Amino acid sequence: MSFSPTRLRALLRKEFIQMRRDRVTFAMMLGVPIMQLLLFGYAINSDPRDMPTALVAPVQDRFGRSFAAALENSGYYRLTHPAASVEEAERLLTRGEVSFVVTVPADFGRRMQQGDRPQILVEADGSDPSATSGAIAALARLADSAFRRDLPAEPAPGRPEIVTHRRYNPEGITQYNIVPGLLGVILQMTMVMMTAMALTREIERGTMENLLAMPATPAEIMLGKITPFLTVGAVQVLVILGAAWAIFDVPFVGSLGLLLAGVMVFVLALVLLGYLISTAARTQMQAMQIAIFVFLPSVLLSGFMFPFRGMPGWAQALGEVLPVTHLLRLVRAVMLKGAGFADVLPQFAALSVMVAVLGALALLRFRRTLD
Repeated sequence: MSFSPTRLRALLRKEFIQMRRDRVTFAMMLGVPIMQLLLFGYAINSDPRDMPTALVAPVQDRFGRSFAAALENSGYYRLTHPAASVEEAERLLTRGEVSFVVTVPADFGRRMQQGDRPQILVEADGSDPSATSGAIAALARLADSAFRRDLPAEPAPGRPEIVTHRRYNPEGITQYNIVPGLLGVILQMTMVMMTAMALTREIERGTMENLLAMPATPAEIMLGKITPFLTVGAVQVLVILGAAWAIFDVPFVGSLGLLLAGVMVFVLALVLLGYLISTAARTQMQAMQIAIFVFLPSVLLSGFMFPFRGMPGWAQALGEVLPVTHLLRLVRAVMLKGAGFADVLPQFAALSVMVAVLGALALLRFRRTLD
């Protein structure tokens, strides 16, 4: 059979018509590259600035004020708590509300005037080494520039020494940050994608009518669909935590029960999100495409790959509505910092609200599907 341009035009026309009718696939073809361009071009920043900082300075003299001004003028530090106590600063660092705690001793000004070499302690949240590395590197220049107006121009013995202490990860080991984060990323990838195909699989196989004929309410059907995935998620959690402890030697200083409780709330939010996707998709392929579309910002905007505080305000606002963002904070706080329930209560509250909203939306969409 010879080549026919007419037949080729007919096939091309048929393919373009199919592509136009499959609106989800067509939207993914345009939406994914546009989203990647926007996120990588505007939202990603590997050198965060204006990091929240707590200042512990019992005596507010001119030397302490000069150092505080130098911190903010560097562009890396933002004094959100300029007069914190030692206990308050410890609590803020544990909860992740600040990235640095700067402690200026009470006799700092007197020792400077006497020509001593006093020390300033800068404690950094080392649970995410990439987020604080730039700010720590900038400290080397602050020791000389901060007191230029308060000390003679010639180098003198009274120049202060800045001592840096990376809390929770003193050696800056990357695995201590990446491996706990993988718990959220792996669960996000598997739970949402598997659950997203729950209803569409029934529709494609023609067994949806059997579900509708059963004497069961929409809520009972939804619970029956998502409960097996909760069991699968629990097994995945145990495998990942076991590998983090046995293979990568990640420290675990917090409560295992508290961590498991938070992770299971997160898994429940994921399966409800996947179920919501399954009520909107017509085929399993569409469900998988939507799940991938949701997975991309979850990785980029959650603080897993790039520092969360390095993103602009609009990107951080988007990241706050992602379940994996709050799980990463919870896991790192419990595993690396030994945080208690009061310290991670905001993460529990955020995940619980997401569970309630996603559950209500999924049930509403499923009832509309039945109608």
